Amino acid sequence: MADGGVGSVDVTTCDFCGRVAESDPMPLTWTTAVENGRRRTFCDTCSREHLRAMESKLDSEWW
Repeated sequence: MADGGVGSVDVTTCDFCGRVAESDPMPLTWTTAVENGRRRTFCDTCSREHLRAMESKLDSEWW
């Protein structure tokens, strides 16, 4: 809101480790996935660490 009130702010957060994206829009090195109809976002570190599980389409609960 322009008047300094409380408004909604879109903050991108890693759904695995909780890291917050330092830029808006989300950095290109971050990944997204859809699990059970829900959009999930993962930082570059978690994406690299769990690449095999992501490519084999395992739910993130199994990582």
